[in-house]
Amino acid sequence: MRAVIETGGKQYYVTEGTELYVEKLDIEAGETIELDKVLMCNGVSGRPYLDNVKVEAEVVKHGKQKKIIIFKYRAKKKYRRKQGHRQPYTKLEIKSISAK
Repeated sequence: MRAVIETGGKQYYVTEGTELYVEKLDIEAGETIELDKVLMCNGVSGRPYLDNVKVEAEVVKHGKQKKIIIFKYRAKKKYRRKQGHRQPYTKLEIKSISAK
């Protein structure tokens, strides 16, 4: 089965066995999460979500992405600002997609 889910304000196209990186979730590694914000399943879409479809995923790990450097400057004004940022993420593995 195939589905489009929404989590962390973003949409992801998933199938069973898919591993994906999402915005950080407050769930321990190794636990199972049930994602119920399913926008589409096997070509059938809902408005805004499908009521009878659930996606089960296992939390594999938490971490931080590569550092992004933000560099601001104004030419000929001696203005320079350098800032770094590492976005936290949660890695999920999709275990099952079930339609009732």
